[in-house]
Amino acid sequence: MLEAVVMALIYICIMVLAVYVILWVLGEVGIALPAQVIKILWIIIALIALLWLVHSALPIIGRL
Repeated sequence: MLEAVVMALIYICIMVLAVYVILWVLGEVGIALPAQVIKILWIIIALIALLWLVHSALPIIGRL
């Protein structure tokens, strides 16, 4: 069960890296997103990460 949490953390890191690279490339190309849109995007990413962690940790928490 611990490996599920570790895999979820790895997936979260990959997802955050992908979003960061996409935002960086958009900025380099000249497509500037408003700051509020970027904040909302990072909040959505944080909620998805929280969902993944809770989903992978629930079986572990249930056994305690």
